[in-house]
Amino acid sequence: MIVYPELLEHLKRNPRAWLITGVAGFIGSNLLEHLLKLNQTVVGLDNFATGYQRNLDEVKSLVTTEQWRRFKFIEGDIRNLEHCQQACEGVDYVLHQAALGSVPRSLNDPITTNAANISGFLNMLVAAKDAGVGSFTYAASSSTYGDHPALPKVEENIGKPLSPYAVTKYVNELYAEVFARSYGFKAIGLRYFNVFGKRQDPGGAYAAVIPKWTAAMVRGEEVFINGDGKTSRDFCFIENAVQANLLAATAEDGAKNEVYNVAVGDRTTLNDLFAALKSALAENGVEYDKEPVYRDFRPGDVRHSQADIGKAARNLGYTPEFRIVDGIAKAMPWYLG
Repeated sequence: MIVYPELLEHLKRNPRAWLITGVAGFIGSNLLEHLLKLNQTVVGLDNFATGYQRNLDEVKSLVTTEQWRRFKFIEGDIRNLEHCQQACEGVDYVLHQAALGSVPRSLNDPITTNAANISGFLNMLVAAKDAGVGSFTYAASSSTYGDHPALPKVEENIGKPLSPYAVTKYVNELYAEVFARSYGFKAIGLRYFNVFGKRQDPGGAYAAVIPKWTAAMVRGEEVFINGDGKTSRDFCFIENAVQANLLAATAEDGAKNEVYNVAVGDRTTLNDLFAALKSALAENGVEYDKEPVYRDFRPGDVRHSQADIGKAARNLGYTPEFRIVDGIAKAMPWYLG
């Protein structure tokens, strides 16, 4: 099994062609930045439903002119099979990140969530299979664990979904499994646990908690905590998620046709997260003197989440480098920028 630093050196010496769907989004744009800095050729597909041109512009500013020339952008929609087919032409590896995230969004509009996350996913599977890509790595979700009470979460033990979003992400796993059995297709699902970092949108109704709270604190506004603050999550810094994607895409066949938790293996309560963000802001010269405002629990949310990352460590060589405090410290200058 290759270790991550060796993989990075190998990719620099042996560049490949990659497709990133959702390339203008948070995770997609971070994958783009890393791959271009490794001198890879990258095709990006996005319809800007939740991604932003500014994310692509920022990546352009962080790589060389020669590296940027290796990037081809297609403005298209995964719900359109022809767009997916066009994007998959000549590609070695697919990193499928495009989806409509957010439990509340799916509760408010399950039809659109289903169209993007299930119909769009199936289009991508078909296009990638027909194009003969070497591997297909897709964004799965910790929401798949649903109401299963055990901690830490182990890949083989899931419960009943608690939201339409969770249903769609579970269906992705089922489709990938069927394509493996029926067509010999090679896919890996990465069950993300609360990924955070630079270029994660702090605005909008469905913003993730870390950028949303950080933006509110910087503006001196109130921070709202859903529930009593004892709800806990396994927060995963974006650099860890990038590592998991590159390891999964290039993994040996024996590690494929599986799902893997992508997290750190920690559990942080919302109260502790609030304190950590307040401390990190103070270290960057921003004092926040308000107490959080507690309100009702949010429908569809699980109470506690923590990952067992042993399977990813054994099969992929996944070794997360950043714990939550490290990630917050590294991301904070971007949030403040």
